[in-house]
Amino acid sequence: QVQLVESGGGLVQPGGSLRLSCVVSGTSAGIAPMSMGWYRQVPGKQRELLAAITSGGNTNNGESAKGRFTISRDNAKNTVYLQMNSLRPEDTAVYYCNADLFRHDPWDWGQGTLVTVSS
Repeated sequence: QVQLVESGGGLVQPGGSLRLSCVVSGTSAGIAPMSMGWYRQVPGKQRELLAAITSGGNTNNGESAKGRFTISRDNAKNTVYLQMNSLRPEDTAVYYCNADLFRHDPWDWGQGTLVTVSS
């Protein structure tokens, strides 16, 4: 069974930065053949795709992430990263990673990592 473990969240002041990590385990092929994505969810709202990265390393950011967030991957470590800069209070949410839902069926969601942007 595939497991997704997100980490790196926390409390940060507006304008600050965080780097989130997501380790994927339990898949025989690893993440190498998969397009991967970072998502976030605010209570009462739908989960939002922030950024995606293809198996070849091409990236695509959603509007909320453009110019501020960078997705990357390390296939050898089965890990996906999200570098977040210039954080704003409206970025407060639980952040998740999973397969890119536009290309693949999702795995079971992990617990996510909470990011709180506040002064």
